[in-house]
Amino acid sequence: MEWRLDGSGPIWEQIAVELKTRVAAGELRPGERLSGVRELALEAGVNPNTMQRALSELERQGLLYSQRTAGRFVTEDREIIGEARRELAEERVQRFLGSMDGLGYTLEEIIGLLKKEKEE
Repeated sequence: MEWRLDGSGPIWEQIAVELKTRVAAGELRPGERLSGVRELALEAGVNPNTMQRALSELERQGLLYSQRTAGRFVTEDREIIGEARRELAEERVQRFLGSMDGLGYTLEEIIGLLKKEKEE
């Protein structure tokens, strides 16, 4: 797994968003077991406590669940996964629209650009 972490915010939040994105995109499938905290932390190049905090947050959100002796798993609740997908999409759309607004584009111009890009 390639980790895309930068200086844009707390590392644990970036990890949580990265894993949430992987669940929403289907890279991590419903019911799939995740690697252990230490292995994930090593892979991401972060402290295990940082990884633990990110995983705990995803459990709080319902995207992951723990089984005492078996590890952590991706939820099988497709409604929760769908909501995560919508949240991520809305955040990206808001950032995009803010950026385009900063360039002075109107909604109609943005729609025109999107249609043109999609056709190409």
